[in-house]
Amino acid sequence: MIKTVDLVKVFRNAEIETIALNKVNLSIEKGEFIAVLGPSGSGKSTLLNILGLLDNPTSGRYYFNGEEVSKYSESVRTRIRKGKIGFIFQGFNLIDELTVYENVELPLLYMGVSLTERRIRVNEVLERLKILHRKKQFPQQLSGVVQQRVAIARALVVRPQLILADEPTGNLDSANGEEVMNLLTELNNEGMTIVMVTHSPSDADKAHRIVQLFDGYVVTENVKQVL
Repeated sequence: MIKTVDLVKVFRNAEIETIALNKVNLSIEKGEFIAVLGPSGSGKSTLLNILGLLDNPTSGRYYFNGEEVSKYSESVRTRIRKGKIGFIFQGFNLIDELTVYENVELPLLYMGVSLTERRIRVNEVLERLKILHRKKQFPQQLSGVVQQRVAIARALVVRPQLILADEPTGNLDSANGEEVMNLLTELNNEGMTIVMVTHSPSDADKAHRIVQLFDGYVVTENVKQVL
Protein backbone atom coordinates (compact mmCIF):
# COMPACT_ATOMS: atom_id res chain seq x y z
CA MET A 1 0.00 0.00 0.00
CA ILE A 2 2.81 2.42 0.91
CA LYS A 3 6.39 2.67 -0.29
CA THR A 4 8.85 5.52 0.20
CA VAL A 5 12.22 5.73 -1.55
CA ASP A 6 14.94 8.03 -0.15
CA LEU A 7 12.31 10.40 1.23
CA VAL A 8 13.73 13.79 2.25
CA LYS A 9 11.90 16.76 3.77
CA VAL A 10 13.72 20.05 4.36
CA PHE A 11 12.20 23.13 5.98
CA ARG A 12 13.90 26.43 5.18
CA ASN A 13 13.57 29.99 6.35
CA ALA A 14 15.79 33.03 5.96
CA GLU A 15 18.22 31.94 8.66
CA ILE A 16 18.15 28.18 9.03
CA GLU A 17 17.63 24.92 7.16
CA THR A 18 16.15 21.97 9.04
CA ILE A 19 16.22 18.42 7.69
CA ALA A 20 13.10 16.79 9.10
CA LEU A 21 13.39 13.53 7.12
CA ASN A 22 16.63 12.15 5.70
CA LYS A 23 16.40 9.38 3.05
CA VAL A 24 13.58 7.46 4.70
CA ASN A 25 12.82 4.11 3.04
CA LEU A 26 9.64 2.41 4.21
CA SER A 27 7.23 -0.24 2.91
CA ILE A 28 3.83 -0.93 4.46
CA GLU A 29 1.55 -3.74 3.36
CA LYS A 30 -2.25 -3.71 3.39
CA GLY A 31 -3.53 -4.76 6.81
CA GLU A 32 -0.37 -3.92 8.76
CA PHE A 33 -0.32 -1.95 12.01
CA ILE A 34 2.85 0.17 12.08
CA ALA A 35 4.05 2.32 14.97
CA VAL A 36 6.48 5.15 14.26
CA LEU A 37 8.33 5.80 17.50
CA GLY A 38 10.73 8.58 18.39
CA PRO A 39 11.34 11.69 20.51
CA SER A 40 9.93 15.12 19.72
CA GLY A 41 11.59 16.59 16.65
CA SER A 42 12.54 13.22 15.17
CA GLY A 43 10.36 13.67 12.06
CA LYS A 44 7.38 11.51 13.05
CA SER A 45 4.60 14.01 12.31
CA THR A 46 6.35 15.21 9.15
CA LEU A 47 6.40 11.63 7.87
CA LEU A 48 2.72 11.19 8.72
CA ASN A 49 1.79 14.39 6.87
CA ILE A 50 3.55 13.14 3.75
CA LEU A 51 2.00 9.66 3.99
CA GLY A 52 -1.39 11.34 4.41
CA LEU A 53 -0.86 13.49 1.29
CA LEU A 54 -1.03 16.68 3.35
CA ASP A 55 2.47 17.66 2.20
CA ASN A 56 5.03 16.75 -0.46
CA PRO A 57 8.61 15.63 0.21
CA THR A 58 11.51 17.85 -0.84
CA SER A 59 12.99 14.91 -2.73
CA GLY A 60 12.56 11.16 -3.02
CA ARG A 61 9.48 9.22 -4.07
CA TYR A 62 6.27 8.19 -2.37
CA TYR A 63 4.03 5.45 -3.81
CA PHE A 64 0.47 5.05 -2.55
CA ASN A 65 -1.37 2.01 -3.90
CA GLY A 66 1.30 1.72 -6.58
CA GLU A 67 0.91 5.33 -7.79
CA GLU A 68 3.78 7.79 -7.42
CA VAL A 69 2.19 10.75 -5.65
CA SER A 70 5.18 12.66 -4.33
CA LYS A 71 5.05 15.60 -6.77
CA TYR A 72 1.31 16.07 -7.10
CA SER A 73 -0.38 19.42 -6.46
CA GLU A 74 -2.55 19.99 -3.40
CA SER A 75 -5.76 19.62 -5.44
CA VAL A 76 -4.70 16.25 -6.86
CA ARG A 77 -3.52 15.02 -3.44
CA THR A 78 -6.88 16.05 -1.96
CA ARG A 79 -8.74 14.08 -4.62
CA ILE A 80 -6.62 10.97 -4.00
CA ARG A 81 -6.96 10.97 -0.22
CA LYS A 82 -10.75 11.56 -0.18
CA GLY A 83 -12.39 8.38 0.97
CA LYS A 84 -9.06 6.53 1.15
CA ILE A 85 -7.27 8.00 4.18
CA GLY A 86 -8.70 8.69 7.63
CA PHE A 87 -6.89 10.89 10.17
CA ILE A 88 -6.91 10.71 13.97
CA PHE A 89 -5.17 13.56 15.81
CA GLN A 90 -3.86 13.98 19.35
CA GLY A 91 -5.95 17.14 19.83
CA PHE A 92 -9.09 15.50 18.39
CA ASN A 93 -9.60 18.47 15.99
CA LEU A 94 -13.35 18.49 16.50
CA ILE A 95 -15.35 21.62 15.64
CA ASP A 96 -16.85 23.02 18.84
CA GLU A 97 -19.86 24.56 17.10
CA LEU A 98 -20.94 21.24 15.56
CA THR A 99 -22.64 18.33 17.29
CA VAL A 100 -21.10 14.86 17.42
CA TYR A 101 -23.28 13.84 14.47
CA GLU A 102 -22.28 16.90 12.44
CA ASN A 103 -18.57 16.46 13.18
CA VAL A 104 -18.68 12.87 11.94
CA GLU A 105 -20.82 13.80 8.93
CA LEU A 106 -18.51 16.61 7.77
CA PRO A 107 -16.04 14.60 5.61
CA LEU A 108 -18.98 13.00 3.80
CA LEU A 109 -20.28 16.46 2.91
CA TYR A 110 -16.89 17.27 1.37
CA MET A 111 -17.10 14.02 -0.60
CA GLY A 112 -20.55 14.86 -1.98
CA VAL A 113 -22.25 11.84 -0.39
CA SER A 114 -26.06 11.96 -0.54
CA LEU A 115 -28.14 12.85 2.52
CA THR A 116 -29.59 9.35 2.80
CA GLU A 117 -26.19 7.67 2.55
CA ARG A 118 -24.69 10.14 5.03
CA ARG A 119 -27.38 9.35 7.56
CA ILE A 120 -26.80 5.60 7.18
CA ARG A 121 -23.02 5.84 7.45
CA VAL A 122 -22.93 8.25 10.39
CA ASN A 123 -25.46 6.34 12.46
CA GLU A 124 -23.68 3.05 11.71
CA VAL A 125 -20.27 4.30 12.81
CA LEU A 126 -21.64 6.06 15.92
CA GLU A 127 -23.35 2.83 16.95
CA ARG A 128 -20.20 0.85 16.17
CA LEU A 129 -18.20 3.09 18.55
CA LYS A 130 -20.98 3.09 21.18
CA ILE A 131 -21.57 6.85 21.02
CA LEU A 132 -24.87 6.98 19.11
CA HIS A 133 -26.59 8.30 22.25
CA ARG A 134 -24.15 11.25 22.20
CA LYS A 135 -24.92 12.39 18.65
CA LYS A 136 -26.72 15.62 19.65
CA GLN A 137 -24.06 16.68 22.14
CA PHE A 138 -21.21 19.14 21.47
CA PRO A 139 -17.50 18.38 21.98
CA GLN A 140 -17.26 20.55 25.13
CA GLN A 141 -19.85 18.30 26.79
CA LEU A 142 -17.72 15.17 26.31
CA SER A 143 -14.79 13.61 28.15
CA GLY A 144 -11.46 13.30 26.39
CA VAL A 145 -11.90 9.62 25.60
CA VAL A 146 -15.37 10.19 24.13
CA GLN A 147 -14.01 13.06 22.02
CA GLN A 148 -11.34 10.69 20.71
CA ARG A 149 -14.04 8.13 19.88
CA VAL A 150 -15.83 10.85 17.89
CA ALA A 151 -12.56 11.61 16.08
CA ILE A 152 -12.12 7.92 15.27
CA ALA A 153 -15.72 7.77 14.03
CA ARG A 154 -15.02 10.73 11.75
CA ALA A 155 -12.00 8.88 10.34
CA LEU A 156 -13.95 5.64 9.83
CA VAL A 157 -17.08 7.14 8.27
CA VAL A 158 -15.30 7.65 4.93
CA ARG A 159 -14.55 3.89 4.89
CA PRO A 160 -10.82 4.47 4.40
CA GLN A 161 -8.15 2.04 3.25
CA LEU A 162 -5.65 3.59 5.65
CA ILE A 163 -5.85 5.24 9.08
CA LEU A 164 -3.09 7.63 10.15
CA ALA A 165 -3.05 8.29 13.90
CA ASP A 166 -0.88 11.07 15.33
CA GLU A 167 -0.35 10.52 19.08
CA PRO A 168 -3.94 9.21 19.50
CA THR A 169 -3.55 8.76 23.28
CA GLY A 170 -1.44 11.86 23.92
CA ASN A 171 -4.23 13.83 25.62
CA LEU A 172 -5.65 10.89 27.58
CA ASP A 173 -4.84 9.28 30.91
CA SER A 174 -3.48 5.73 30.91
CA ALA A 175 -6.84 3.95 31.35
CA ASN A 176 -8.56 5.92 28.59
CA GLY A 177 -5.48 5.65 26.40
CA GLU A 178 -5.63 1.87 26.76
CA GLU A 179 -9.28 1.94 25.65
CA VAL A 180 -8.36 3.84 22.47
CA MET A 181 -5.45 1.48 21.75
CA ASN A 182 -7.74 -1.53 22.16
CA LEU A 183 -10.13 0.03 19.67
CA LEU A 184 -7.33 0.61 17.13
CA THR A 185 -6.19 -2.99 17.60
CA GLU A 186 -9.75 -4.20 17.01
CA LEU A 187 -9.99 -2.19 13.80
CA ASN A 188 -6.67 -3.60 12.62
CA ASN A 189 -7.83 -7.14 13.41
CA GLU A 190 -10.74 -6.45 11.04
CA GLY A 191 -8.26 -5.65 8.25
CA MET A 192 -7.70 -1.89 8.57
CA THR A 193 -4.19 -0.64 7.77
CA ILE A 194 -2.96 1.68 10.53
CA VAL A 195 0.13 3.87 10.81
CA MET A 196 0.44 5.40 14.26
CA VAL A 197 2.93 8.02 15.40
CA THR A 198 3.73 7.86 19.10
CA HIS A 199 6.37 8.55 21.71
CA SER A 200 4.93 5.82 23.96
CA PRO A 201 6.74 2.44 23.88
CA SER A 202 3.69 0.75 25.45
CA ASP A 203 1.40 2.06 22.68
CA ALA A 204 3.97 1.10 20.04
CA ASP A 205 4.02 -2.44 21.43
CA LYS A 206 0.45 -2.91 20.18
CA ALA A 207 1.67 -2.65 16.56
CA HIS A 208 2.99 -5.42 14.31
CA ARG A 209 6.12 -3.44 13.54
CA ILE A 210 7.95 -0.53 15.16
CA VAL A 211 9.87 2.00 13.07
CA GLN A 212 12.20 4.12 15.21
CA LEU A 213 13.00 7.62 13.96
CA PHE A 214 15.79 9.84 15.26
CA ASP A 215 16.82 13.17 13.72
CA GLY A 216 14.96 12.32 10.53
CA TYR A 217 16.59 8.91 10.05
CA VAL A 218 15.10 5.44 10.42
CA VAL A 219 17.50 4.05 13.01
CA THR A 220 15.79 0.73 13.76
CA GLU A 221 12.88 -1.31 12.46
CA ASN A 222 11.56 -4.15 14.61
CA VAL A 223 8.96 -6.79 13.76
CA LYS A 224 7.13 -8.24 16.75
CA GLN A 225 7.32 -12.01 17.16
CA VAL A 226 3.87 -13.62 17.06
CA LEU A 227 3.72 -16.82 19.13
